[in-house]
Parts: sequence; C-alpha cells; structure tokens
Amino acid sequence: MHSTVRIRVATTLLVAVLIVSCSTQESKPTLVAAPIDLEVGEGFDNPLGYYESTPRFSWKLAPTADYSFQSAYQVQVASSPEDLESGSNLWDSQKVVAGNTNWIRYRGKGLSSRQQVYWRVRVWDEDDRASGWSDTQIFELGLLVNADWKGRWIGHADTAPNTQPPKQVLATPQYFRKSFVISGDVQHARLYITAKGLFRPFINGAPVAESDVMTPGWTPYRKRSETLTYDVSQQLNSGDNTIAVSLAGGWYSGRVGGQKEKDHRLPPRLLAQLEVTYRSGEKQVIATNGTWKTTQQGPIRFASIYDGERYDQAYEMPGWTTAGFDDSAWSSAIEEPLDENVKLRPKRHSPIRVVQELSAVDLVSVGNGVAVFDLGQNMVGVPRITVPAIAGQEITIRFAEALHKGDFYTENYRSALSTDFYLPNQTGTIEYQPTFTYHGYRYVEISGFDTSQAPSKDWVTALVQHSDVGLHASFESSHTKLNQLSRNILWGLRGNFYDIPLDCPQRDERLGWTGDAQVFAGASMYMADVYGFWSAWLQSMREEQKEDGSIPHYIPFGEWINWSSSGWADAATIIPWELYVLTGDQTILADNYEMMMRWLGFHESQSKDHISSMRTFGDWLQPYPNAEGKNANRGDTDFGLISTAFHARSVELTTNTARVLGKESDVTRLSILHSQIKTAFRNEYFDERLQPRNGDATQTAYLLGLAFGLFGAGERALAQEILIELIEKADTHLRTGFLGTPLLMSVLQDAGRSDLAYELLLKETYPSWFHSINNGATTTWERWNSYSLAEGFNPQRMNSLNHYAYGSVSRWFYEGILGITPIEAGFKSFRIEPQFSTRLTSAKGSYPMPQGEVSVDWRVSNSDLEMSFTVPMNSSADVVLPSIEGGSLTLNGEAKHIDQLIGLAPGRYELRATISGEAINESDGLVLIEAEDFDTQENDDVRRWVRFDDDSASGGAYLEILPDTRKTHDDELIRGENFSDVRGAMAVLSYPVYFSQPGRYYIWARAFSTGSEDNSVHFGLNNEWPETAGRMQWCDGKHEWTWSSARRVPDNHCGETLTNWLDVPVEGNYTLNVSMREDGAKLDKILLARSRSFVPEVELDTGQ
Repeated sequence: MHSTVRIRVATTLLVAVLIVSCSTQESKPTLVAAPIDLEVGEGFDNPLGYYESTPRFSWKLAPTADYSFQSAYQVQVASSPEDLESGSNLWDSQKVVAGNTNWIRYRGKGLSSRQQVYWRVRVWDEDDRASGWSDTQIFELGLLVNADWKGRWIGHADTAPNTQPPKQVLATPQYFRKSFVISGDVQHARLYITAKGLFRPFINGAPVAESDVMTPGWTPYRKRSETLTYDVSQQLNSGDNTIAVSLAGGWYSGRVGGQKEKDHRLPPRLLAQLEVTYRSGEKQVIATNGTWKTTQQGPIRFASIYDGERYDQAYEMPGWTTAGFDDSAWSSAIEEPLDENVKLRPKRHSPIRVVQELSAVDLVSVGNGVAVFDLGQNMVGVPRITVPAIAGQEITIRFAEALHKGDFYTENYRSALSTDFYLPNQTGTIEYQPTFTYHGYRYVEISGFDTSQAPSKDWVTALVQHSDVGLHASFESSHTKLNQLSRNILWGLRGNFYDIPLDCPQRDERLGWTGDAQVFAGASMYMADVYGFWSAWLQSMREEQKEDGSIPHYIPFGEWINWSSSGWADAATIIPWELYVLTGDQTILADNYEMMMRWLGFHESQSKDHISSMRTFGDWLQPYPNAEGKNANRGDTDFGLISTAFHARSVELTTNTARVLGKESDVTRLSILHSQIKTAFRNEYFDERLQPRNGDATQTAYLLGLAFGLFGAGERALAQEILIELIEKADTHLRTGFLGTPLLMSVLQDAGRSDLAYELLLKETYPSWFHSINNGATTTWERWNSYSLAEGFNPQRMNSLNHYAYGSVSRWFYEGILGITPIEAGFKSFRIEPQFSTRLTSAKGSYPMPQGEVSVDWRVSNSDLEMSFTVPMNSSADVVLPSIEGGSLTLNGEAKHIDQLIGLAPGRYELRATISGEAINESDGLVLIEAEDFDTQENDDVRRWVRFDDDSASGGAYLEILPDTRKTHDDELIRGENFSDVRGAMAVLSYPVYFSQPGRYYIWARAFSTGSEDNSVHFGLNNEWPETAGRMQWCDGKHEWTWSSARRVPDNHCGETLTNWLDVPVEGNYTLNVSMREDGAKLDKILLARSRSFVPEVELDTGQ
C-alpha cells in the first residue's frame, strides 16, 4: 500500500544508515537482506501532514532475500538522521521476538504537530541471523490539535450571516489573497489549509497542488474538518510573494437530494496557515485573518456539486494570484473564530485528484448548433473543452451516461442540473475546465459554440477524477465478457470513491450510502489500496452515530431520509470486521468497538423476543418482485427476516471483535445473545421442512440464513438444496437484490456448487451481469435492467448507470476463481483454493497482502491443470484442489501427494495435475448439460471438438467438430476421417453425471447444421454405445439452433422424435459420452429427460 503524498526532502537526509545498533544484542557478522517497503499507518510512504501521534509501522521482507520468515525485529525512531545513527532519541524497541511485520505501534516519546520523524527497522530471520538496517524513512505530522492554528476563519463581508445573504451570493465563489515578504534563506515552508467548502490554493501564480481537486473533502462538518499540508518551499521567492485561494461552498453549503430549498444556506469559509522556517531558525507565519483581501467579482459566478458551474470570461482577473496584482478594489475579509467543538485534524487518506485524461472516441452527432461527443467510458470528473466561441454567446455543456434511443438523456439525473455554462466576452478559441463541481458521464453535449467551425473530437478531453487510491486490480481470465465485467467494476469503484464511498456520482444523491458500502468494502480491498479510505469514512460514521446508537442511511449525514435500516446501518459492524480480516490490523476494531456496541444496543431496542421489527430497505431492487409500485423496490424477502438476520450477523461480528480485543465479559454475553437470536430466527421464519412460515420463499432468505450461519448444522444441506431449487425454478437466474447478491457466489461454493455460481456469473440474459455488458455497459449499474440498447433507459427515475453495489461479485473473482482467502486475519497464513470450470480455460491475478503479493495463474486443458502461484515472504499457504487423479500431481517438478500442499513456505511454485471430473447432477428426472462443459476428450488426433464463444448459443459457447472437409454430399466421404459410423471411434467427449433416479432417459441435443453432412452424432454411456443412442440426427431448422431427439434408421434417414434413449439401471455416477459421426457438426446443449412428454422448446425458456 502506498500513498502518493510524500515529503520533499534533500537526499542527504535520506542516506541509508549503516549497521549501528543501540540494542544490547550484537549483530552477527553475516547480514541478511534488509526489510523494504516501509510504511506508516494505512500504507503511507513518507507522508507529509500525517495524522497519528502514535503511528503504526509496517514493512516487508525482500522477495530476493535468502530467508523466508522473520523471527524478531527492531524499530528505531529519531527526530533527525543524526539522532537515528547515534541513539534513536525517540524510541528504540530493542529486539522484539515476534514474526509480525505489520501494524507495530509506536511506544516512544510523545510526538507533536509539525514534527519530522525518522525511522528504520531491521529483522532477524528464522535462523536468528540479523539483517542490515532498512533505508531510513520519514514522516511529518500535520497540525494535530486546534490550538496549533493561529489563523481564523475568513470570508467575504457580503456572506456574513447577520446580513442574511441570498443564495446567489452564497453560491458565488470567493477569492482571497495575501501578500508577504520573504527576507532570508528558506529552510522549508508548509501550507496548512482547510475550508468550510472547497478551496484551490496558489502561490506566486502557480497552483499549490495542480492535480488536487475538491479539497479538503467531505466530513461531518459539525464535528470535524480535514486539513491538508503542502510543502511549498520551492514556490517561495526572495522578496515579494502572494498566496491566493479561491473558495466555493461544495458539500458544506450544498443540498442533499432534491431539497433545493436547502441549497446554499451556509457561508463558505477559509482557514489557512503558511509557516516559513528560515535557515537561521526564525519562523514566519502568514495566517488567515482580517488583513487578507477578498472579492466575489471573479469569473466563476456560480458553483454547485449537483448543478454545475457558471463561468463568465468578462470577470477574469489576470494575475490575481501573483504578487504584482492591484487588489485595492478588493475588500478586507471578515473573521470568525474557531469552534473548539469542531476538530481540525489532518486528512487521513489521499485527496481527490485528476488521475487520467481520456480523449473523445466519437463525434456522435452535430446539428442545430449542438455537438455530442462520446468519451467511450462512463466516468467521473470534468471535461476540458477547447472550442471556438463568439463574444456574448453562452456555451452550454451538458452530460449524460448514455443515449436514449439515440437522443441525449438527462432525466436520470433528476433534480441535479449537472450543466456548466461559459459566457465568453471575446470571439476566438476558449479553453475551460470546471473547478468546483464534478459530473458522472460518458457523453458531453456542447452548444453555443461558433457554428462556422466544424466540431472535432479534440474539442473535449475528459479529466478523470477520484480519490487517489492505488489501483491494483489484476484479475484476468479466458472469458472476454468476464474480463469486461472486471473492468466495469473497477471503473465503478473509481467513479464512486470520491473522497467518500458514493452510491452514484451523477444524480441528486451522490451520498455515502451505508448499504452499498457494506456489500462492496471487502471486494474493493482486492482491487485497490483503500484501507485508509474506509478507515477515514468509518471515523465519519462514528461521528454521525446518534445518541440512541442508530446509524444514518448515508455518511456524512444531511437531513433528508432520517431513520436507520437493517442491512444498511449494519455497515457499522460488517466493514470494521472485514477490514480487520483482510489487514490483520486490530486498530480498526479498537477504533470502532464502541460504535459497534452502541449499534447493537439500537438493534436490541428494535427487537422483541429477539425478533426484529427494525425498518429496512429490504433486498433492494430484487428483479421480478411480486409487489407493485414503490414497494416493489424492496423485494419479496420478509423484512423481519432480513432485520433479524442482520441483527444476528452484527452480534456475531461484534462477538468476534470482542474476542480479538480481549473483552471476555462481552464475548460471554454476546455469545448467548447470538444463540438466542439464531434460535428465534429459525423458529419464527421457517417450519420443520425449512419452508417459510409466512411470505415468499426467496433466494435471499436462504442466502442470509446460510451465509450468516443461522440454520442448524444438520439443516444446512436442506437449506442449500432449497436455494438451488429456487435458482433452477428461476430458469437458473438470480432473483436477488442489494443484500442477497453479494452472498450468492460464496454460499454456492460452500454448497459444492461452484458450477452453478459460474452459470449465474456468466449468464447472458436478464437478470445478470452480462446483460448490462451486452447492452453497452462500461460500469456496473444500479438496476439489473437499467438500460438496453433497443429501449434506452428503464422508465424508473431512480436509475444510475454507475453504481458499485452489484460489483461486489468481483470479490469472488479473487476468493473463488483464484481461491485466495485468509486462514488468519491479515493473510499471515492463507489458502489458495481455485474454483475451476469448463466455462473458463484460464484465470490469473494477484493481491498485495500485508506481507507481500500473492499471485495465482491457472490454466486447464482437457482436465490437465497447470498452475503457478507465489507465496509471499513471511507467510505460508495451504493449496486445496478438487479431486485429482492419483499420481498426477507435481510441484516444481517433484511428485507430491495432495496432503503435501499444506503449509507451503514462501516461494514461487509450478503445479501440474490432472483434474478428475465433477459429476453433473440429475434433478427431477432431468439432466441439462452445456456441450462445452465436457470433462475429457479422447481419440481426437484426426478430428476434435473445438469450443467457440457465441452469444447465440446457450451459455455463450458451443462445440464444433473440426476440420470440416465434407460439406456437401458430393464431397468425398472418407471413413475414419470425415465420417465415422462406428460409435465411440472418433472425438469422444465425456461428461460425468450423477443419476439419483434410474430409468430410461430420452436424449435431446441442440445443434446447428447447414446441410446434410454436418448433422449427426453418437451418444453412449460409460463408453458403451447402445444402438438406441447412436446416429442422433437433426434434419429440420437449417442455419439455426434446433433441438432433436431423432435417431437415423435405414428406412428413415431423418428419424423420428424420441427414438434416441439411454437406460440407466441403478442410481449412481455415470459417464455420458458423445462421439463424432460427421465432421462440421455443431453441438450446443444436451438434455436427458425421463419424461417422454418433455419438449425443450416448450419447457425451457427461449428454447435454450
């Protein structure tokens, strides 16, 4: 984990320190490799303006080291490089016998604001050999308490509350400047700055931080404002200097939702403190006060989070950020005192920045003075436009996520105007990018330009913005659409991690909804360095918790929807625990434990006899709900069931937290409470056959019970069976919303049905993830059916095309498909248990665990597994594989037994094995098989079945016998080459099937043929080839997928329906076989049915 905020320090201060030990232990003569990648807190690398006075230290062992594990460490901390060498005057941990390399808490002398701190670490390996000292690292603290601030809040006099300023005045940005003199050699200079609103600072005409935008960010302003620290040493000049700042209302002054009457009610304010330290030791402070000059007559005439920005070129003030500017017409700023009840604290994660630029990919339309540009990607940020303008003719810039039947569409933005205006006072080319707003968009519409010039794609460049978190998503597979889904989810993360975790970035919400957050937090950790991001947001959650323990729907909170929802506010327990499991950092539990306990108190206040009546949004946006109208959004799962399940879950996770923190009395009490809730849940909502006592049997009801462990151990199998039946009754589609969907994959994997998880994941039709991709999605959507290329936007007004909640499935990409899961918190030991599928031939990816990067790369061909993986230093791994054929397993070229894959030491491994096929289960007298899901293929040296991806095929793929050399009856027939009437002789496929019901099964096949020589195959069972299953023929439906159950006979070459069958004598495992008869045959799906009356075209939706 790395922060991009770093201290600029002379290289002489960062000289690696040679082996000088202040400990009583003597270093051994031979030194092993020193630790690397030193960080403080949640992954900060040499941070400036750091927030912790008792920091946590972390490091990694070098992958190239000649050892594997750490047995002890020593951390030294000092106030200068010299002190570090001579005695570490702040803290010397001495030699600590411990294997952990992360979250080591500072135990030295008290640290204070502005202090520069130098530190280093060395380790001892498993043989007690000492390493060299690491490179010296440095962090500098920000202003930690309000008393450190010498400045006062300032603003323009016209915004003073006692003047009752109108909204237009409060919505107009303010501009400030202060001139000062530098009269000596500067050693260093720091700008400490924050705002009630948004600021953009300049020194001597240059931005202080070119890429930073929308600073300081969004916190509960009644409790805390974040401050930023900038190193401006290189921006100061000897003699005259000027600091200048523009200020807008941002989140502080803006409304929440469609409440326009509450917009622009609070006056924005600026607080800044420039501290200059001279080499002589003298210090100079330039702080905000009444001597600063201010105006509201600048070019940005209006700024709003939701509604955009209005810019007037006539108001431009050339040079206003420089020392020579004449500000005599400006007024003096008014002052307001600091409020001791509102904490001013350093920002604890990276700010929003411009992180990427995208060029327009298409000029969609031009006409009637309007041009529409396609940026090719739904994203968040602002555009930079370069367009020809006519003096006095206003240019309008609008934004859209998608086109509605070809038309520009903004209705899903609801009350958010999301429009920028530029009024030129000169004719010519103008360049403009908004400063104090942002947009969620893919398409940009520009009107009001000089129509004498033809629009071109280079008129618009997208400036992509998000919190500057490190992105490390690396999942990749052999499936093109799955890879696109992975990219879409990452873009959803980027667009919604905008200082806080937004629900959406475009309409009149853009709020930190807790429900969206709790389902996505764990998934996001696998894709980005977001531990600090989530930790900071949880601090805001603690600050927003109400006296009764309830948690608002969104954080930070603004008056709009004011009650607590189960499944949403349970983020208070779920997110801290998930962050702990993924990092191993107990601080996240200790910081949030009181909030977790208070939330349980509120839960209990909403329960009677351990059955909850807490309000809930339900399984939000479940597809195909029974309810109608507005209530349909909340799904069909019983609300009391949901609330009781989440009460149990929150109690369970808080019990776990209490155990980690050593709070044994709480563990005892909460364990009893959890058992009581679990019993009440089981008895209240399910009968003895696990059928619902009231309401509908929904997929989510069983997912909650299974995922949260609320069914008895002896009932889990039955609950899993019912869940699978519900999925199958839904034509093997999900019927889950925000709460059920994140649980689907892991619950199915636990049930041994990763095959079904894959089928849902790769489903092409609604409701599914690929449905959005098939309709042009480049991010994840709020609804399963938010949009279609044919019909445009869903008519529902609540309709975001950039919502990360359903992107929670990406967690299974890493934990399921790649199989990377922690055995103990923080991955000190972990498991690699990849879930293989015939739907994928390969998958790979990595995850930067606290100890280092784990990577997995697997490939399966005809059941032959090749897998490479890396176990990071100072960790161990258990590798768990499906059934493999005896004697086939090798590890780094050496034969191994599967039991020898436990506790693997750090290193790089190459594994080879042959996977035994997993049986396809017969259910209710039916067996349904995707042709491409075969286990093995044999006798394929002359002809072989080849897989092709095709959206028209069931499951998105089919098989074809190639090469195809006999296309017509006139082409030469060569037995044993392009034709085989010998059943089982050529290109034999095998499918393991478990039959619970013996009897006769009629064979149906869905195939595609173009003529008379590519329309026949053979079937068999256990490599026996009965006459009744040979020569399957399909004559009708050329050039389209067609079902057939006909067997060719001498007097009827096309055969008759239901003349192909196999007899299964007893219950058990069998192998279904398919072999070639004619090359060129295309096979999509196989169905075995006990009933003669079963007709696939009728019984199976869409004929598939």
